[in-house]
Amino acid sequence: MDTKAVLDHHLAAFSAGDPDALLEDYTDDSVLILPDATVKGREALHATMTGLCTGLFKPGTYDFTMDVVKVEGDVAYIVWHASCASADVVMATDTFVVRDGKIATQTFAARIEPK
Repeated sequence: MDTKAVLDHHLAAFSAGDPDALLEDYTDDSVLILPDATVKGREALHATMTGLCTGLFKPGTYDFTMDVVKVEGDVAYIVWHASCASADVVMATDTFVVRDGKIATQTFAARIEPK
């Protein structure tokens, strides 16, 4: 899969709230870099994705708006915002580095304001 196809699959899985489908986009060597932690490997990523899909981004409890999507080679960059039941994600950004059809590295940062 090319970078855009991986991104499209990832966003569809996120929208569906399906952590198992999200995990299909990663490998055992994938890394997710967050402001307060670095998550490595599918097992740790599964726990993180499950938490997102059952917490702040539980399906049907938020409105998500994509503001910017840029794909260049093996890198995808998105900027988005969301209104969730318990908080507003005023601005968020993810960068994905895709290798061999899987997310090798992802970064995430957001400004989240509790309601």
